Amino acid sequence: MIDKALEFFKNILETPSPSGYEQPVQNIVRAYVSEFADTIENDSHGNVIACNNSQAPLRVMYAGHCDQIGLIVQYIDESGYIYVQPIGGWDPQQLIGQRLTVWSASGPVRGVIARKPIHLLTDEERKQVPKIKDLWIDIGATCKDQAAEKIRVGDPVTFSLSLEMLSDDFANSPGMDDKTGLWVVIEALRRAAEGQLACALYSVSTVQEEIGLRGARTSAYGIDPQVGIAVDVTHATDCPTVDKKTEGDIKLGGGPVITRGPNCNPRVVERLIEVAKDKGIEYQLAAIGRATPTDANSLQVTRSGVATALVSIPNRYMHSAVETISLSDIDQTAELLAGFALSLSGDENFNP
Repeated sequence: MIDKALEFFKNILETPSPSGYEQPVQNIVRAYVSEFADTIENDSHGNVIACNNSQAPLRVMYAGHCDQIGLIVQYIDESGYIYVQPIGGWDPQQLIGQRLTVWSASGPVRGVIARKPIHLLTDEERKQVPKIKDLWIDIGATCKDQAAEKIRVGDPVTFSLSLEMLSDDFANSPGMDDKTGLWVVIEALRRAAEGQLACALYSVSTVQEEIGLRGARTSAYGIDPQVGIAVDVTHATDCPTVDKKTEGDIKLGGGPVITRGPNCNPRVVERLIEVAKDKGIEYQLAAIGRATPTDANSLQVTRSGVATALVSIPNRYMHSAVETISLSDIDQTAELLAGFALSLSGDENFNP
């Protein structure tokens, strides 16, 4: 991984992008991809679409969603405490005791999210799973007017954002879901640009995946690809309490995860496996017997149908403040996708 690519990864992780509020990170994507993309387009939904060799008849779309889970300011009480709604899927227990940032029009506002201390909880309250509506954010305001000087209803909220290395290869940060996938599709476009593309390769930073796979649907409709590959995270099962019998055997550092199942075109899947073997890329297999909860779902049923695949990054502790991934996994996934695009002659037919 070159230094500039690693810097790009760090920048997107440390930039907020809750669903519907993705433009700060999309600005970074546009600036970075301008160095190697032939064309860059923005659609009205907020997707950023970068393309090389757009005149080729075979259109291949890579989708990595830039949005992350977050919160949105709903109410400020008379004491200046802030109540929120979720953006995306949350386990409320992940929130308690965390440092957060409210992203206001005037800049970031630091806060903490809390509940009543354990010493003051009744026996019954200790047995209950907290609900987001019962938690509050404290920004140090002493009254509603003071809080309202800094923030307003509708401002997005995230965990405090930073990339932290656990080892030379393992790293944690909020938003690995799915800024790893975003990084991969952009890096794959950069690497493929160094070769001779016979296809039109579109790498799309999609929006609003966490609230319904929405950006992939609108961008794919506009691109009308014959082949579409979504890159997202999947649950690593190499940690305590996760059952491999139900979730599969997926480990950090084991390479990209290629999914098999009804959401994935078998010919595209086999081509990905062939490319991995040819390039000496270690890969893992996963099976999902239904439509996946990823952009691959929307891609597959766009227009009259798209030959779709899902390639995933192993991720421990998904939808938490400490999502943990392997840098070698994302590097090898980008290599796989670049290799896939460069392996195409332009006259392939992926109809099953």
